[in-house]
Amino acid sequence: MTVPFVNLQRLGLPLAVGALLLTGCNQNPNANTGPNDDTATSGRIQISVDETFAPIVKSQVDTFQKLYTYAHIDAAYKAEDYVANDLLTGKVRAVVLSRPLTTKEQADLEKQKLFPRTTKIATDGLAIILHPSNPDSLLTMAQLKAIFTGQTSSWKQISGKSKLDQINVVFDANRSSTTRYVQDSITQGAALTKQVFAAKSNPALLDYVATHPNAIGIVGANWISDRDDAAVQRFLKQVRVAGISRSASPKSEEDYLQPYQAYLALKTYPLRREVYIISREGRAGLGTGFASFAAGTKGQLIVLKSGMMPATGQTRIVTIKK
Repeated sequence: MTVPFVNLQRLGLPLAVGALLLTGCNQNPNANTGPNDDTATSGRIQISVDETFAPIVKSQVDTFQKLYTYAHIDAAYKAEDYVANDLLTGKVRAVVLSRPLTTKEQADLEKQKLFPRTTKIATDGLAIILHPSNPDSLLTMAQLKAIFTGQTSSWKQISGKSKLDQINVVFDANRSSTTRYVQDSITQGAALTKQVFAAKSNPALLDYVATHPNAIGIVGANWISDRDDAAVQRFLKQVRVAGISRSASPKSEEDYLQPYQAYLALKTYPLRREVYIISREGRAGLGTGFASFAAGTKGQLIVLKSGMMPATGQTRIVTIKK
């Protein structure tokens, strides 16, 4: 078995350098008392974040605020639909989403004379999570589609030797980006199985799968990839990450891949999505400064550590044979 990993060698960072140097200094927020008085590195702003990216965005916000001590970012973590609505209604000036704005959303902002800026910061891999006792840890995309639509409702249909029966599908939350991704990219528009359960959050999803041998769940890679995080270490002892094959007839175990960064970089892992910061600011405010930081050197190193694939910079893929 070979295990690839990614080494981020060098980053090209025109965006980061640009916005942060525009302001150049870390100003006292007491001088910025109005709603639009913030700069790229000071003041206060509220942002809405897709809850599936909570671990990495919390790291980004913490580091940004330590570097720019007069900057305060209040991040709210929600399901995707609510995050997008916050941006459209002006409740926040910046959001983190797993998709760019739709044509309709773009048009709605343009009616308000707003022209949002979209900054790609990472590529995420979605992991299929199973109970450790489940022996069927290698699945094809066709099998996943059959499971999520209910065409396959028992683990015995996957393997006649399985001691498990009814499959319980669990998502993080209603109206989440993960649910949308499954319907767009796995079931391809087909309705989800009736044996589906919303756990209300990603940690609750992981706990559910850890305690239900029949369950199958799907989470973003940043929830299970940072091996220095105590919560991640606990999750990895309690759940199993399935290998996924795009081929309908895999020839060996090597055809099944997990969401390692190298497979995200090579685009061979099939369950991938992009991560964006979208700002509706018409100036270099704090939302723009945070987006520039996340796409810059320090922000991209945080992305690398999270288990996602950084959006910028040159990478070197190393393969170790065991």
